[in-house]
Amino acid sequence: MDLPDPPVLVISDRSQVQRPLTEVAASSFAGGCRWFSLREKDLPAGDRRALLAALVEIGHRFGALVTAHEDTDAVLAVGADGVHLPGGSDPHAARVLLPGRLIGASAHSAAEAAALLQAGADYVTVSPIFPTASKPGYGPALELDGLARVVAATLGPVVALGGITLENAALCRAAGARGIAVMGEIMRAAEPELTVARLIRAFSGEARV
Repeated sequence: MDLPDPPVLVISDRSQVQRPLTEVAASSFAGGCRWFSLREKDLPAGDRRALLAALVEIGHRFGALVTAHEDTDAVLAVGADGVHLPGGSDPHAARVLLPGRLIGASAHSAAEAAALLQAGADYVTVSPIFPTASKPGYGPALELDGLARVVAATLGPVVALGGITLENAALCRAAGARGIAVMGEIMRAAEPELTVARLIRAFSGEARV
């Protein structure tokens, strides 16, 4: 399955927002986001499912894909558009449960990325590319050289994650990333709509951001 267009994935983290997550998502969609994933792993299952349903409803008004991290049951229950799996998961098993939907997975090395793509993932996020305050503790930053090595070692779409900003988004594309994934840059933004629009332009290589 092809990546959404534009290939800019917004990942949720309600601990960083100053208003309801649904409002941040709606603003992101208004700014051009067409790919949003609900991560909130600490939420009770029922609350998480209800939040995912609300995000799907909002996202589909804009023609956006809305996925969830790990929770295939919630994806099935509310008609979400796919799932993002943790490293070490089985993309093929997820494909059996979710035919025709977007299946992604997290990787932190070239070997892990290649294995997940060979196992049937539509894409992998590779992180951290740059130091990030949102999710520390995932090992040293790969930087652009490391991202380029991962891209060269794989046969599928690599999405750069971790410390992605307006200043480095285009550099990730130049290193071979097919997309970028952002969390704090949008969750903390005073104007998510404007920030998303600028990130999309920056990744596409447009001069005006």
